[in-house]
Amino acid sequence: MTAAEPVPREWAEVHRRVEHVDTDASGVVHFSRYSSWLETAVLENLDRLGAGLDALARVNLELAVVELRMLYHAPARFLDHVRVRARVERVGPARVQVSGEISRENPGDVPRCASGSLLLGAVDLSTGAPSLLPENIATTLKECTVRAEG
Repeated sequence: MTAAEPVPREWAEVHRRVEHVDTDASGVVHFSRYSSWLETAVLENLDRLGAGLDALARVNLELAVVELRMLYHAPARFLDHVRVRARVERVGPARVQVSGEISRENPGDVPRCASGSLLLGAVDLSTGAPSLLPENIATTLKECTVRAEG
């Protein structure tokens, strides 16, 4: 993307196939993997928007998970194809709330496997102390929120 091109504000879906490492002995996705997939979708979208961990590190910041909530609806299984949708819900001075849903893509299946939210806080890389989000990153995230609501 060149400097003249506008940055896309819509969040992209993340697609993946369930691998053996994602499952328990019976081939069902372990509950901990859903939150990992949600976090991955969030981080990939932040990177794509220029508001990711690299951009934060350049100003001596990182994102820490403050709160994680997951609801489990139906299991995904080994070799299922899943889609992860994430979106920005709220942006505060130092935190961003994102939510998402993990669904199966296999035809004929009950689609929704899990849904949840992450509250991420900006912290100083050197001290670990809470910090404000840089204005440009907060603005980018707020623009994503407006799109999600509109």
